Order: sequence, then C-alpha cells, then structure tokens
Amino acid sequence: MRFAVIPARGGSKRIPGKNIKPFCGKPMIAWSIEAAKKSQLFDHILVSTDDQEIAEVAKTFGAEVPFMRPAKLADDYAGTIEVIGHAVAWMQAQLWPLDAVCCIYATASLVQPEDLKRGWMALDSGDWSYAFSVTEYPSPIFRSFKEHPEGGLEMFFPEKWEMRSQDLPVALHDAAQFYWGRPEAWMNNLQIFDQHSCPVQIPSWRVQDVDTPEDWRRAELIFQILDEENQNFTR
Repeated sequence: MRFAVIPARGGSKRIPGKNIKPFCGKPMIAWSIEAAKKSQLFDHILVSTDDQEIAEVAKTFGAEVPFMRPAKLADDYAGTIEVIGHAVAWMQAQLWPLDAVCCIYATASLVQPEDLKRGWMALDSGDWSYAFSVTEYPSPIFRSFKEHPEGGLEMFFPEKWEMRSQDLPVALHDAAQFYWGRPEAWMNNLQIFDQHSCPVQIPSWRVQDVDTPEDWRRAELIFQILDEENQNFTR
C-alpha cells in the first residue's frame, strides 16, 4: 500500500497561518491534498499537524488526520524525516502494510499529479530509498561569489573561473514539493540527499518556495498559468 503524508504544523512566523491561508481560491494545503487525490496513487492521504484548525481544514478537503503531532515535532527545529518517521511509526502500529510513503509539503501548491506519478515510478525503478523532486539552479553556482564585510568580492569556486559556462557541471537543488521514500528509510532517519536517492527533475519555472509574501505572489502567478494551461488541455 502507498500513503501520502502532508506535514503542516501551525505557528508559521514569516507568513502567519500559511498552510491554510487562502491561495487562488482555496486554503493552501487543499492544493496538495487535491494533487494527491488526482494522482490516484494513494490508499490513504494523511496530514500530520499539531494545529486543530489545520486538521479541520484538511479533513474538509478529503484528507485524514488520525493523530495529532506531538509538540516536540512541531517546533522550528523539527526535521521532515523525523516528522514522516513519526507518521510511519503510527501507521505501522495500525498494522498497515506499507510499501512506500510520500511526503508532500502543504505549501507545494504547484505540485502536479503527473510528477507524483513520475516520483513513484522512479522509486520503484531500482533499489532506491528515496525519489524526490529537484530542479536546476537558474544560474551556474560555480560563478557565485560573496561580498566581504570590509568590501570586495571573493568567488566560492575560483578554480572554475576560466571554464566556459557550458562546461560547468549542472547543479541541482531540492524543489521542495515531494519526497517518496521506503518506510525503513523514514524510520531509520536515512538522509535524503545521498546516493541512495533518485532525482525527479521539475522545470525550474514550476518551482517556488513559499517563505515570504513575495514568494507567495510569485507562486500565485505561476499557479494561474498552470491552471489556465490545464483547463485548455481538458477542453
């Protein structure tokens, strides 16, 4: 059996209440729940939260909230692997047969059902512990530099200065949308960014972290474009 777990704690500071804040006509978390449902991949879609209001909104849009997350896993330092590991432990206690568990972020409003399917296919394509969404950096990271407090600049990778940009390695970063994982990987606190993980590439224009009001507005604009494209495709 395959399960989705959407972590959504209360107490967001930079964008208060962002997990259930209205986003393009629905609470933000509703879009993650909807994408999981549309993918038809999951036997259960669970939300892990410490917040009763988030729990009620999640249930309204078709997710299950069978437990409340403990406070020790709901502060600013709780990691994703720990949170999903806690959910996996709860599911194992119910004697649910677990094949794979997919973490979908509550703020992943741009996640597409087809990408979730690609993630499952990637995880199942070999002996992988995880398969997760990645994207390319918009600019070569090997051309990056820092400014010194006393003035002046310094390259992070001065040895790459003379290389042509097309010869530089392609650098990827976490797209922060979904993370497919085997139950034992979550339970054993196995790190995601390692050789046992399979990357699932997402176009960079469909990726947007949502940490500031500016991020939020940019995500809304991208969402509106995607929604219009999807509507035109189904007409």
